Amino acid sequence: MDLIIVGAGMAGLCAAVEASEIGANVVVFEKQPNVGGSSLLSGCFMAFAETELQRKLAIDDSTESLMKDLQIVGQFKNDEQLVKAYCKHQLATYNWLVARGVQFQGCQAVSGHSNPRGHTIIPAQAIHTLKKQAQKNGVKLYVDSPVVRLLTEQQWVVGVIYEQNGQTQECYAAKGVLLTAGGFSQSEDLLGAFAPQLESTIRLGGEGNQGDGIKLAASVGAWLEDFPYLKGTYGFHPSSTNEKKRQSHTFYKGGIIVNEQGNRFVNESISYKLLGDAALQQTNQRTFQIWDQTVMDKGVAGDALYDFQQLYSEGLIIKADTIEELEEKIIVPKGSLKKTIASYNRYLITGDDPFGRHTLTHTYGTPTPLETAPFYAMETATAMLATYAGVRVNEHGQALNPFGEPIKGLFAAGEMVGGFHGAGYMTGSSLGKAAIFGRIAASYALQISEEVAR
Repeated sequence: MDLIIVGAGMAGLCAAVEASEIGANVVVFEKQPNVGGSSLLSGCFMAFAETELQRKLAIDDSTESLMKDLQIVGQFKNDEQLVKAYCKHQLATYNWLVARGVQFQGCQAVSGHSNPRGHTIIPAQAIHTLKKQAQKNGVKLYVDSPVVRLLTEQQWVVGVIYEQNGQTQECYAAKGVLLTAGGFSQSEDLLGAFAPQLESTIRLGGEGNQGDGIKLAASVGAWLEDFPYLKGTYGFHPSSTNEKKRQSHTFYKGGIIVNEQGNRFVNESISYKLLGDAALQQTNQRTFQIWDQTVMDKGVAGDALYDFQQLYSEGLIIKADTIEELEEKIIVPKGSLKKTIASYNRYLITGDDPFGRHTLTHTYGTPTPLETAPFYAMETATAMLATYAGVRVNEHGQALNPFGEPIKGLFAAGEMVGGFHGAGYMTGSSLGKAAIFGRIAASYALQISEEVAR
């Protein structure tokens, strides 16, 4: 075997297709009975710029703008080399995905972007397409086969120990092991150790996301980073589960967010990770999205974040003919919401919003006054959906030790990698980095092994 890949989500499957197309013999081990992991639960967006789809929609965008947004949203805490690598390979990866049958449905303005560049996929279609392509190329894919240890020889990672059908077995790879095993949103032990401030969040994410890949990498000396920046994701109805996520971002179409006192407490245009932080500081962590018919009409049918009508039909959105009636229905102090909305509408005219809101999301779009009846509300909570912290890697996807040196034979990509997002998160960059760095790591693993052999 040439390359072992641990984890069959977006990063692992892209890596498998890339490596197999180069001619490598590849095996993928997946812990769960099915492939996809957290990629199937994602918000369906991938962050790309200068694409053919954008051109068809008359969206003027640039790679330079994408890179600037990534750094600003990450508060310049992200690894510049990783951001540069993402931007260098992003357009080629978009075209690569299209050429292999991944379907992009549209392009939305989403959190953290200066332009509409949230390219929408159907995760199940993308995962199925990549899996089918990998198997067509001869990739061996084993499900229900968790990797439990890495094998090393003379400080090289040379293989894995995995469990299958109740037996422990070994598998060796001549050119490296690539870990794409996801994060740890389902590990109470790791969340308790690294993110106790998120204890009250809704627990979502791939069932297998127990931090296995991070532990494997750490066992051979990998350095870890970005744990201080762990954040929840704002926008979920409190009844959300993996099977029914019930997520909405009306605030990026012009809605506002209030607490149980009926008061605003945050700039609604910032990253929903930062919104999550702010919401968790409110009394009882109880908050609401509030909007009017003008915003309701901006909903997008079938969209993971903007299908407001679907949520309304499920009884999760409260509707009222007047603001006073809405106050009664969501049980906030009488007159509080009316005062908040009046102040907000005035701030849109004067430009002196005390929370600093001037756009819909990041630097894009112009908010409109909330004045067109009927009015709407949805109780909203913060969820632990994905953990964007983990193994330190370089721009080639090589796992690094505490001294910044590559661990020979070990690579990592996807959610289990740290360093890329920094202190914030830009929508679409998770699936984007999974595809991009999955390909980069697989290609480099084969390239560097050839150079060593020579």
